[in-house]
Amino acid sequence: MSQRISTYKFQTEARQILDLMIHSVYSNKDIFLRELVSNASDALDKLRLQALTNQEFAPLVDDLHIRIEKDENKHSLAVIDNGIGMNREEIREFIGTIARSGTREYLELIRGMKDRPIAEELIGQFGVGFYSSFMVSRRVTLISRKAGEEKAWKWCSKGDGSYTLEETSRDSNGTTVILELFDEEEEKGIRDYTDEWVIRTIIRKYSDFIAYPIKFSSPGTDEKGEKIIEDKVLNSMKALWMKDESKVSNEEYNEFYRHITHDWTDPMHRFSFSMEGVTEFRGLLYIPSKAPSDLFFSQPEEGIHLYIKRVFIMNDCRALIPDYLRFVRGVIDSEDLPLNVSREILQDDPRLTMIRKNTTRRVLRELKKIMDDDTSSYLGFWKEFGSVLKEGILQDRDNHETILDLSLFRSTVRDEPFPLGQYIERMKEGQEGIYYLSGQEMEKLKNAPAMEAFNDAGFEVLLLTDPIDEIIVNTITSFREKPFLSVTDGRITPKGRKEDMLDGIPEEKKRDIQLLVDQVKQDLNEKVEDVRISERLTNSMACLVTGHEKSVSPKMQKILKAMGQEVPHQKRILEVNPDHPVINLMADLVRSGSEEELLKQVAYLIYEQAVISEGGEIEDPAHFSRDLSNILFNALRKGSSGNAG
Repeated sequence: MSQRISTYKFQTEARQILDLMIHSVYSNKDIFLRELVSNASDALDKLRLQALTNQEFAPLVDDLHIRIEKDENKHSLAVIDNGIGMNREEIREFIGTIARSGTREYLELIRGMKDRPIAEELIGQFGVGFYSSFMVSRRVTLISRKAGEEKAWKWCSKGDGSYTLEETSRDSNGTTVILELFDEEEEKGIRDYTDEWVIRTIIRKYSDFIAYPIKFSSPGTDEKGEKIIEDKVLNSMKALWMKDESKVSNEEYNEFYRHITHDWTDPMHRFSFSMEGVTEFRGLLYIPSKAPSDLFFSQPEEGIHLYIKRVFIMNDCRALIPDYLRFVRGVIDSEDLPLNVSREILQDDPRLTMIRKNTTRRVLRELKKIMDDDTSSYLGFWKEFGSVLKEGILQDRDNHETILDLSLFRSTVRDEPFPLGQYIERMKEGQEGIYYLSGQEMEKLKNAPAMEAFNDAGFEVLLLTDPIDEIIVNTITSFREKPFLSVTDGRITPKGRKEDMLDGIPEEKKRDIQLLVDQVKQDLNEKVEDVRISERLTNSMACLVTGHEKSVSPKMQKILKAMGQEVPHQKRILEVNPDHPVINLMADLVRSGSEEELLKQVAYLIYEQAVISEGGEIEDPAHFSRDLSNILFNALRKGSSGNAG
């Protein structure tokens, strides 16, 4: 009985990609074989993972391999695996549509490159590897049978916008992809992909490190001279991390990185290492050049791959490395862990704890090496991953000092990020600690009133704009025995607070200003803890500072509120500048005993102006606007009256 053949249309974006592949100007069409072999390797990995927890699949993993077969008469090439396979629904999902994010960006990028060769890395980057088959084929047929199921399915397309799907038969689980190849007359410059030398060269270049044998079927003769079909293994299968580094090229390392990460930008740095003793393991790790878009929002799907005795176990073993190093990619291969390990078992295994501890230290050591030897590369790394690395200052108490040493900051002296060690070296004699100011915008911090005396005295101040910085300086409190000191801490000034803050001011003016301070303190009793004369202000009229160790800065209050924590209202200290003309005019009015209501309005405006100048939000903008309008009206009326006289 004939099987019913169903015809489907490709998803719109899939049709567009097919058209681009068929009529592409890709500079290297060889990559179709790399992509098909990589897909086959993934299918074998998935089956082996299933077999670890499902004994039904255990007999299926005895001879996992990839086979490449050619048919010179039909001018076709087949890539065959005995992996997990696909059923009808999965074929429609994975082959008939493209669900991967970024496809639109891929299409726009390709269309913008019509007149020049397109880098083959883009295919892997955007997850459209299977479709690259149409660059070299007039027709592609896929036959697949899912492990544990009896039915097999045949998918076929000419790349014309549609495909057929029908039930068929296959002796065992796995997938076969058959390519009916173009010849040189049909496609100018195309190579003969049924040529054994061409196939062998491509496999050796791109897939030599694949952990499964890639077998190539070709004619041969037996001992009696009779013709036979024999299998030749094309790849070495030797794990790259087990090879002598001097015998592995940089391109081979980069190709392996692309294979395990699907990131087609070359990594910034790589290193390999081994550990012997209580537990034995080897590692090959990479630091990417660019941060993925989801770095702060989700766990990576391709983190550090765990192997046990060269056997792949899982592609994202989060127990191998702390969360603040989640940007690291690569392979850890253990000699001691059991092959039937699960994520739950890993969480409590002391051997894995030892691997994690040593791997973490090694990564931090490599970062320190980059920082010391290649400042430019480290600045690039910091731009991409600095905010993530700084999470470790709070998460990892064993290594927080090391991570602080690796962390970069900006200051009033240096716009370019630099390590804290350099700040310590530049500290002035007698400086009490590491001065800092936190906020949201760099320019606002530089111009903050609380900075004036520090700038005039020539003290360098760290400018902290990353939200995590505020938590760090409030949690760690010191670096190399130097305390972190906020310039908004009312107990701190560049010179140290004098016992008599009005020292040096004439007695009459001292009395008037003290009367003003007492009056403003009374008027703002509900807003501030205290009002006092400032030693930190040289130009601005007023600023707000904290008064004691347990005070929480405004920025920290915002962070706590964003985390859903209740933050009690805290009064702060208002400092006023005794040399500012507005303060002197107010003192004159207090002495004369006139304009009490006006003085009260001005006191509120001074407080709210201090809140605004540090980047805060005033509680009642409408009230602020009314007071400001009233004062402006009175000032203009008096000015107008004076001119009329």
